[in-house]
Amino acid sequence: VSGKQTVQQSPQSLKLQEGKSTAFNCSYSDSAFQGLQWFKQEFGEGFTSLFSIASGEKVRGRLKCTVNRNERLSILYITASQPGDSGTYFCGVE
Repeated sequence: VSGKQTVQQSPQSLKLQEGKSTAFNCSYSDSAFQGLQWFKQEFGEGFTSLFSIASGEKVRGRLKCTVNRNERLSILYITASQPGDSGTYFCGVE
């Protein structure tokens, strides 16, 4: 987060069954933001960048990220979850 930006993620924690789908929300306060990133951290590991996006939609395999600048909201979707999807997901806003 930079400047006066406030970022909130939900849900805070989630237990998902294999094969199910889910979504993580990231809302931010300042409409003048330059971009947003989603990261994943596996237990005991560093951060992996999943997406860097300013608006619209990006897809990477079973993952999809959207940014709606009017609503100041980004959503990270995971479809057909697998054991390798376990970890902690973070969004960051510039």
